Amino acid sequence: MKILRTPDARFANPPDFPFAPHYCEVRNSDGTTLRIHYLDEGPREADPVLLMHGEPSWSFLYRKIVASLVARGHRVVAPDLVGFGRSDKPAEQLDYTFERHVRWMSDWLVATRLTDITLFCQDWGGLIGLRLVAAFPEKFARVVVANTGLPTGEGFSAAFQQWLEFSQSIPVLPVGQIVGMGCKRGLSEAEKAAYDAPFPDESFKTGARRFPALVPITPQHGSVAENKAAWKVLENFRKPFLTAFSDSDPVTKGGEQIFQQRVPGTKGQKHVTITGAGHFLQEDKPDEIADLLHEFIASTK
Repeated sequence: MKILRTPDARFANPPDFPFAPHYCEVRNSDGTTLRIHYLDEGPREADPVLLMHGEPSWSFLYRKIVASLVARGHRVVAPDLVGFGRSDKPAEQLDYTFERHVRWMSDWLVATRLTDITLFCQDWGGLIGLRLVAAFPEKFARVVVANTGLPTGEGFSAAFQQWLEFSQSIPVLPVGQIVGMGCKRGLSEAEKAAYDAPFPDESFKTGARRFPALVPITPQHGSVAENKAAWKVLENFRKPFLTAFSDSDPVTKGGEQIFQQRVPGTKGQKHVTITGAGHFLQEDKPDEIADLLHEFIASTK
């Protein structure tokens, strides 16, 4: 497996991102070593809040939420998925599978020894993060899902079909522009540049291109069986489980209903709709999300 690593100089002074990098190495089944980057801010003795990003963003997405939670005494951990941010990037599309991503992040989770975790996950951060919950339910104290799902081959929205076709056909994937289009507010040029930073050229975007094609939207996709098995665990997950979808995301609109119907931990929770927010609700409403997490943790201790 050929690995690309984005030069550190690409990450010089992104706006509102004063956080020190942390790294953990995991090993692929072929023996290749992969370096995963993550943020780890706040007091080490505090229970961790795990923030998982999706496609095609990185931990920069959570910068304002990290700062707000740390200011209130929380420990906050935010990894970059393999292929994104400051994490290593396998060079070939066939290097990326759903199950490999789950294994890489499972190994990272074990290595970091996090316990009593509050998970907030969005987009692919949910597809992978919920698989971690299913694999290690004892490590998680509570979960918040936002604009995500755990599909099992049962179809897709027209908006996702448009995104899939766009991502697989456009010659140059404009990452910063894509994130901006998924927000209700306008991103600054510096913010767009920060989303482009992990990708010096198209060869670094292999994972970003591959992710949409990996979503198991048909019975023939990989990981359908594994996701169905994960749902069986989630259907017995009775710890606090909150939905916080936005009101303006055509890709995941209505996706909170399946969690509220199938996960016992959702019963009696104060589920919210984040208004005035697009797919990347972390950019549109970071203060509201930080408040929600702080209050959810306090109320379910």
